[in-house]
Amino acid sequence: MEIKLDSNTAFYKPLSKKVGKARIGVFGVGYVKYWAQFDGLLADMQEKQAVFMNMVERFDVEVVDFGMVDDAQSAYDLVPRLLGADLDLIFCDMLTYATSSTFGAIVKNIQVPLVLVALQPDKALNYEQASTYKQLFNDDICSLPEFTGVAVRLGRPVPDVIIGTLYDDAEAVEEIGKYCRIANVLHSLKNARIGHIGHPIEAMLDMHTDSTMLTAHFGLHVVQCESHEIIQQYQEVDVIDLEREKEFILDFFDTPDPVSDPISDKLKPADLEVAARVSLALKAFVATKKLDGLAYYYEGATQSTEQLVMSNLIVGNSLLTAAGFPMCGESDLKTCIAMMVMDRLGIGGSFAEFHPVDFNENFVLVGHDGPHNVTIAEGKPILRSLKKYHGKPGFGAGVEFKIKEGPITMLSISSTYDGRFKFIVAEGESVAGPIPPTGNTNTRGFFGDDIRQFLKNWVAEGPTHHFALGIGHHADTILKIGRYLNIETVFVK
Repeated sequence: MEIKLDSNTAFYKPLSKKVGKARIGVFGVGYVKYWAQFDGLLADMQEKQAVFMNMVERFDVEVVDFGMVDDAQSAYDLVPRLLGADLDLIFCDMLTYATSSTFGAIVKNIQVPLVLVALQPDKALNYEQASTYKQLFNDDICSLPEFTGVAVRLGRPVPDVIIGTLYDDAEAVEEIGKYCRIANVLHSLKNARIGHIGHPIEAMLDMHTDSTMLTAHFGLHVVQCESHEIIQQYQEVDVIDLEREKEFILDFFDTPDPVSDPISDKLKPADLEVAARVSLALKAFVATKKLDGLAYYYEGATQSTEQLVMSNLIVGNSLLTAAGFPMCGESDLKTCIAMMVMDRLGIGGSFAEFHPVDFNENFVLVGHDGPHNVTIAEGKPILRSLKKYHGKPGFGAGVEFKIKEGPITMLSISSTYDGRFKFIVAEGESVAGPIPPTGNTNTRGFFGDDIRQFLKNWVAEGPTHHFALGIGHHADTILKIGRYLNIETVFVK
């Protein structure tokens, strides 16, 4: 993994992510008896599948073409090829009517998500000039009920379905893109190396997480790391690199005068120096350990280098989170995963919790101290010097901004009594207005007509006190991810 400053996007971008792109398989289905009956129909079906392949390839995924299945034997022959391809998701292209024998062996044996895609070429038949050939050419939905019914009979989940037209159908293209993004999430989770340093704050019981269960449910590996590994990188920072990092930070963040909070101050040169040095150390640490994310909390001895470094990861973490490497304070492995889910969906994923309610205007502030996703900030993010990090040791630079105004989605991942995980999802709005000038993030979160009832409904689901915050409304997509991972998922209103 390499990370460099990208002047076009003004934050650190990974040149190549270790986990790579999601792999999506595509196979078409048809009915073998048609080919001899209707000259040219097979070629037309193959052309339809080529068009669909091109649609999928527009998205940031690797696409594997498995050709067409048109009888029972070809379905059985395809199963080992699909199993050996290390796929994250499969599209079944419903080219025309096909008997469910082309599908039964596949849906019975394949465990990755399978989506049926029925995109007919014509928006409607020309009824005056219609023919059997034209009907078969547009018979994409004909087998859908047969396929879904057989999935039920075989004890398998009913596949999701995309229905539309092959050309000029923005809604269908958006659905295809959504499943490609879901594939990216699933691919990243099962290949991720999430670093962990330290322990939960004494005594946040909701932060404790069984690393083995994370592997069991998500596939990822938790890499147990040591604080001295970052400190060593901190002590080896090059002076020229340090000056460049300081220049970048000053260019990227605004550094205004303090307003009303007595523990905040204009960014001090000494705090900038530490933040920049730690940022470089953190990037080197992440690259050396080949990490895709990090959850941490470590105090260290009072006034030690260890405490100075481990309490000043905020700026570097925020930049790395923006580059696709989610970072979580307070040892929160579960929210680190939630942030990764949102990042791979392309919707941000910032570390957050509930702050005070505004009962006058019916919203709640959502934000946190510590690392955040600066790519989804409304305007230029702010750096302030903080004389103390409330509830934690140390002092230094703090990141302040609010999430972009408009639709937002929240995802909390909690643990249940029986040792499983639970996704808790909500949608709201980031509304315009001032936020506290405290050197922390805060967003004015509007969640329906009655903020009291929303908060009661949210806490009734047993979340942790943290969640990931992203832009746009994506509860439906996260519900699908939860279903694919066999994780209980609830949508709170």
